[in-house]
Amino acid sequence: MSEPAGPGRQGGFLVSKVHQTSGRIFARKLREHGIDEINPAQGRILFVLWKKDGIPIGELAAGTGLDKSTLTSMLDRLEAAGQLVREPCPEDRRKTVIRLTDRNRAMFAAYESVSAEMIELYYRGIPEAEIDAFERTLERILGNLEEATRKAT
Repeated sequence: MSEPAGPGRQGGFLVSKVHQTSGRIFARKLREHGIDEINPAQGRILFVLWKKDGIPIGELAAGTGLDKSTLTSMLDRLEAAGQLVREPCPEDRRKTVIRLTDRNRAMFAAYESVSAEMIELYYRGIPEAEIDAFERTLERILGNLEEATRKAT
């Protein structure tokens, strides 16, 4: 087992700065591609739905990492903007599923293009082996944080 990181480490600060800066760039790129109706946080919800449409809110919350109360208010705004609809679950009418609208599905190609541009920007000049190691490290950090969250509840 390795020694704990010392107080001079800046990983959390750097991750926060990367998140903040990339969010601004991502929003700009969305506007450049004609997608000015959604923000990056809403894009995270839509991305999960583009991968699997028609899912219950609990599954969407797990896929986005957002708690249900935050997700509900964001879904309200996306629904008002015509991006998605809430429908009764065909298998269990007590549940509600979230579905994309045709209007939203049309924006998928542009959003996917922006995502590809962001990935290229993130990893520009970094060898594959370093990217793999970086992503494994981030997964471990996320696991540590999720474990701490579970213990706190």
